[in-house]
Amino acid sequence: MNFLSHFYFDRERSDPEEVLGGVLPDLIKNANKAWNIHPEKKIHLFDDSKKMRSILTGWKRHLAVDRYFHSSEFFTEHTQSIRKKIAPLLTQSEVRPSFLAHIALELMLDSLLITNDKLNAFNFYEQLALADRKILTQFLELNAIDDIARFYKFFDQFLEINYLHRYSESENLVYALNRICMRIWKDSLTEEEKFKLSVVFLDYQDQLAPDFMNIFIDLDDWLRTL
Repeated sequence: MNFLSHFYFDRERSDPEEVLGGVLPDLIKNANKAWNIHPEKKIHLFDDSKKMRSILTGWKRHLAVDRYFHSSEFFTEHTQSIRKKIAPLLTQSEVRPSFLAHIALELMLDSLLITNDKLNAFNFYEQLALADRKILTQFLELNAIDDIARFYKFFDQFLEINYLHRYSESENLVYALNRICMRIWKDSLTEEEKFKLSVVFLDYQDQLAPDFMNIFIDLDDWLRTL
């Protein structure tokens, strides 16, 4: 799941460090895709700080949500369906239809949460901005992140640009997808491909709209059992 979908499960929390932990795996990967840390495997490092334990709690919930989501029938059904629709549009592209379908579904869910007033993206940013940076820095250092300045450069831009609330506008979905693809493939999507994909994604998002909350309800119920 993407940032706002993860925040859905933290939307009523008042602990900014826990909210931060809930999206920190994705923030770190966006800052540097080579960073691959596993704080959940060395929890003893965080025993002395309540705020660091809060970050770890959010982190572990993020991993649990992703495991459930990516193994769900919902994810399999919709990624396969999206892939079939977009594969004919990408025959001349290096971009893998399966990858694009996966990311597109996650961004659609973010967009639907906003457009259906299930959460407020500005609240998400407010919570992140309240998180204790001294504690966050210590958390990163304990996990051997080797360039703290690089992380904060990305994090500060993420907070300043505030782009997630723009997912309510359909054209920004393909823009975001293209930006993600550009990190992986030198030659990303052409203007013609982006236009055709936007038509497919907008139509598919409309199809998702009536029942998209089912996956969030199922996940919420499952999280309560942990």
